[in-house]
Amino acid sequence: MSSLTYDLTLAGLAVGSAAALTGIGLIVTYRATGVLNLAHGAIAMVCAYVLRQLAVEWDWPLPLAAAVTLVVVAPGIGLLLDRAVFRPLAVLGSGPAQTLVASIGVFVLLVGGAALLWGTGARADAPVLLSGDPWAQLAAVLVLAALVDAVTRWTRFGRELRAVVDNRPLAALGGTDTDRVAAAGWAFGSFTAGLTGVLLAPYVRLDPYGLPLLVVEVIAVAVLARMRSLPVAVGAALAIGVAQAQLTRVHPPSAWAEPLVQAVGANLFVVALLIAALTVPVTDTRDALPSTSAPALPPTPPVAWLVAGVLFLLPFGFAGSDLQTSVQVPALAVILLSLVVVTGRGGQISLGQAAYAGLGALFTALLAAGRFPGLPAMPELPALAVAVVLVAPLGVLLGWPAIGRRGLALALTTLAFGVAVSRFVFAQPYATAGLGLDRPAGFHSDRVYYALELTLLAAALLSVAALRRGRTGRALAAMRDHETGASAAGVPVPALKLLTFVTGAALAALGGGMLGLGLRAFDPAAYDPVRALLWFAAVVVLGADNLLGACAAAALLVGVDAGVGGGAAAALIGVLAVLLGRHPWPTRPRFPHRDQTPGPRAPRRRRPQPPDGLIPPPATAPPARPASSATPRFPARPAFEDRGPGRSPHAAEPRSVGAGRGGSGKAPRGGPAAWQGRRLGGSPRAPLTAHALRLSYGAYTALDGVDLTVEPGRVTALVGANGAGKSTLFHCLSGTLRPDSGRVELNGADITRTPPHTRTRLGIARTFQELAVFPSLTVEENVALGAEQGHVRHPDPTALEALLRLLDLAGPVRHHRAAALPTGTLRRVELGRALAGRPHTLLLDEPAAGLDTAEAQRLARVMAALAADGMAVLVVEHDLDLVADIAHTVHTMTAGRITP
Repeated sequence: MSSLTYDLTLAGLAVGSAAALTGIGLIVTYRATGVLNLAHGAIAMVCAYVLRQLAVEWDWPLPLAAAVTLVVVAPGIGLLLDRAVFRPLAVLGSGPAQTLVASIGVFVLLVGGAALLWGTGARADAPVLLSGDPWAQLAAVLVLAALVDAVTRWTRFGRELRAVVDNRPLAALGGTDTDRVAAAGWAFGSFTAGLTGVLLAPYVRLDPYGLPLLVVEVIAVAVLARMRSLPVAVGAALAIGVAQAQLTRVHPPSAWAEPLVQAVGANLFVVALLIAALTVPVTDTRDALPSTSAPALPPTPPVAWLVAGVLFLLPFGFAGSDLQTSVQVPALAVILLSLVVVTGRGGQISLGQAAYAGLGALFTALLAAGRFPGLPAMPELPALAVAVVLVAPLGVLLGWPAIGRRGLALALTTLAFGVAVSRFVFAQPYATAGLGLDRPAGFHSDRVYYALELTLLAAALLSVAALRRGRTGRALAAMRDHETGASAAGVPVPALKLLTFVTGAALAALGGGMLGLGLRAFDPAAYDPVRALLWFAAVVVLGADNLLGACAAAALLVGVDAGVGGGAAAALIGVLAVLLGRHPWPTRPRFPHRDQTPGPRAPRRRRPQPPDGLIPPPATAPPARPASSATPRFPARPAFEDRGPGRSPHAAEPRSVGAGRGGSGKAPRGGPAAWQGRRLGGSPRAPLTAHALRLSYGAYTALDGVDLTVEPGRVTALVGANGAGKSTLFHCLSGTLRPDSGRVELNGADITRTPPHTRTRLGIARTFQELAVFPSLTVEENVALGAEQGHVRHPDPTALEALLRLLDLAGPVRHHRAAALPTGTLRRVELGRALAGRPHTLLLDEPAAGLDTAEAQRLARVMAALAADGMAVLVVEHDLDLVADIAHTVHTMTAGRITP
């Protein structure tokens, strides 16, 4: 091995060892708490500053300063975070969205606090804890990894840790002190963060922004290890570190490729993070965004807009530096509006908006200077407009991965994109060297340019407000509130995600270009990934779906830093974000589960069910109806009796429905006659069939060769024990899951690979076992969404009104937000949403769950009326009374099969 190769390998091992420490700490913290600690880098930075303060400023002996920093300060920060921030979140049952906001809040709080305490300048005198020889550092990492692995494998604490990882509530019921496990995880994770910081600080720029971002980049090794395997994390860190060092020897023959190769060689961890975020499945079910993650904020009163308008006009009376500072506020407000679109309305976690803002400023500068390839030089205002047009399509770069990602996986992808753009574009001389920027002709004065900014801000506010209203606004709110339910309602979720990211990219580019013009320069530091985290936290804290909140956040971020000092705004936003996690929005909707219906309800009478979940034979077997694939166990009682040949079901006279439940013998109030001759279902009336469906989860077989036909004009019921595969079959029929083999057909056409929203528009509607209603929308808006996005997408207002009457939703309740309603009403809202698109096939997954006796009777009459009108109805239900009342055909599922 040559001397150069050996030296580069040693340098790579040093960097890889520090990255391995980060990976070990992140994995242990995640496995103990379920939190991906994005504040890990900020903790490392704070510990590096503390060691410098003790050893350099206060002249403590280095061993003593290191011991205090690593044994007291670093674990103490972790214990404080556990006790004050993340344990309350666990008690509240917060999901990844809330813990992510809290983690980002801690990040910006520590960064802002460090900037206030130690200033924003870089420090070059950080003490060296270990010698430059990487072997001691590597040995420490390997010993630490082996120790952690031994503890997790062979000790009682390790068994408790594994139990907490598998199922924290169940581990608590089994006697494990989950709080102790979580506290130990936080203490150890913070210790490794501190060790990483003090090891890296002498060799990199020690400032409140550089070191945290560097540590964030090496999250890649934990992602590559799927947040589980310590050996994989250590091996990946060392391999990437050595490869990054060896790449410095590569010199391509092409001059244009030289800067790119150098950039990759200096930022291989960034490349690894981007690849890992896009390709490696990071997380388990804890990482899905909760279906009720978005706050239902009340409308902003007009007086608030009036006050905001007056405040934004005040800078016209300023002069000098005050006016120059104020110029930044409207531009930043436009950037933050992009987060209102993507996160507040679209429900997507985006940590990469600073990249689009920086690209908007960069493209504006390049176009104005005539340096943009293929385009001539142009004045600044047209350059800004063209830059927005060029950046907007780049929103697909984040929108496309967002189609299949949610929660932490999406957050990592967007963060990796922002870091990559910062490292490979903004920080590279080939893109920014010698680049200047000036204001448009006629707008050189701060006061005149501020007026231009206010005009553009007003246009952006009107555009975003229009996007939040009407049909598109309802579809976006539905996607945010419950993505799976929105897709089942017919909302084209993939296309809508692309729309939000493209719109967000355009707004961020507009704001970034405005900011660059206002500052008269392209400043890469104004668009670094740390800014993106700060902006995200600020928007969430002040109202993610609130237009006025974005304006207030911009004024706060600019004004506080200008008045108090750099870092003050970040510290304030961090405190607010942490408090927001401890005390969530009071309007945040959380739907009750079956046994958590708010308010009193009538007792539900149920027949005793056998332990195996099979249907007991009736005492007196009535004549069986013919069935295509199974013999019915119970007779169905049709809702309407045919009065003669050629008569429409709408003209039929009612007869008793639900007699087994004490039914009144009357048709449902506002029954089919209320539709004024309209059919309940759409046409064509096509059979939905499943052929040999198979689906497995590892060694567990959920569906094992299932055949099923859902016939028009009949109610088909699926019964069986929990875990028999009923809901899985439902998901395959509706498109939520794709089977491993077999096919699903509609009227003979194969729709196995057809997405859920397309199946809805083909006429297959469904409800969910857990409520899939959109809490931020009113009852009427929920039902209208089904009419706008369903099988028949030209809603008739009179038909919508008739449907609301049919389901007893036409009174004052129609204007109530769904978040405030009891379960029985919500079940009717969900059914109304499914019926509003006039489907020909209706799939109902435990529709009587949480209903009292009277509500279940009403549901039985409605389902009987639907089948009498010709609709194909498939119902999964544990209530045997309801099955006995309505089903024409009953299938029993056992162990993923339909038993004869």
